[in-house]
Amino acid sequence: MAGRGSGWYRGDCHVHSVCSHGGELTPERLAVEARAAGLDFLAATEHNNADTHGTWGRHAGDDLLVVLGQEVTTRTGHWLALGVRPGQVVDWRYGVRDGVVGRHLDEVHRGGGLCVAAHPHAPYDSGTFLYPYQGFDAVEVWNGPWSSDLPWQADNEAALAEWGRSLGAEIRRGGWRPAMGNSDAHLPGQIGVPHTVVRAEELSTDAVLAGIRAGRSWIAESAAVELSFVVSAGAQRVGVGGQLESRGGPVVARLGVRGVPSGAVSFHTERGKVHVASLPGAGVGVGTVEWRTSARESAFVRVEVRHPGGRMAALSNPVTLR
Repeated sequence: MAGRGSGWYRGDCHVHSVCSHGGELTPERLAVEARAAGLDFLAATEHNNADTHGTWGRHAGDDLLVVLGQEVTTRTGHWLALGVRPGQVVDWRYGVRDGVVGRHLDEVHRGGGLCVAAHPHAPYDSGTFLYPYQGFDAVEVWNGPWSSDLPWQADNEAALAEWGRSLGAEIRRGGWRPAMGNSDAHLPGQIGVPHTVVRAEELSTDAVLAGIRAGRSWIAESAAVELSFVVSAGAQRVGVGGQLESRGGPVVARLGVRGVPSGAVSFHTERGKVHVASLPGAGVGVGTVEWRTSARESAFVRVEVRHPGGRMAALSNPVTLR
């Protein structure tokens, strides 16, 4: 997109139009609501079809990138294929016992696309994700409002805990799967709650997917929330998704939060939740919290920001330490 170089971009990579079961929004209306929610990009992920792919050109622009995708709704879990070709439809007619999901992940990857395990703990038929995460590029740990009384709402706490427990082992093996947050919007007012904030070299499909794949991202409940998460050792400073070479010295993790007037910040490593601090009260623009560790004590550091009562406001992917 012209004039949109390196920076942080907000996007919702799981949205549905009238071309999906239960969807009530036209592509035009989705684009209007995405702009109103402060988003820079969205991914069109209809259920098992590419019916809207040809319509997005008239609704996108320099201020809104549209990534072509699909929600692949198999018998034993749903996943997002992001960055597919125009008109491409990925097969969904199988389950975990068929042993064929890897073939379809490879199909998306060969085209430069991204594969995301969607709402792993959704409490409805086929919603619970039963595939191994191997082969998937990211995990949607936050789907829709963090907590809800709706019977079909995904269990975000369970998804986040499962992802968090796996991080240490994945990092020791030399790789890890980033977390994502998306709205799974079907109805008015849902888009962008939550969304993923991605550091990308430009506002383009390839650059945004590269940022997500690398974990240079964090998740926000709305555009009102801003995070600045930096981990440093001496003169070295690394942002979210990066790797810090500490050379055995002390490490300082520093988080700045805007848009959450009260609540709590927690720092997490492979040992679980290791430090909790309160945010300053209402009227303070930016709340700042620091925590100190070392690479001997922690293989990674990630953060969560919660409102009073425990509802999530934002969470980050990790910074890894060596």
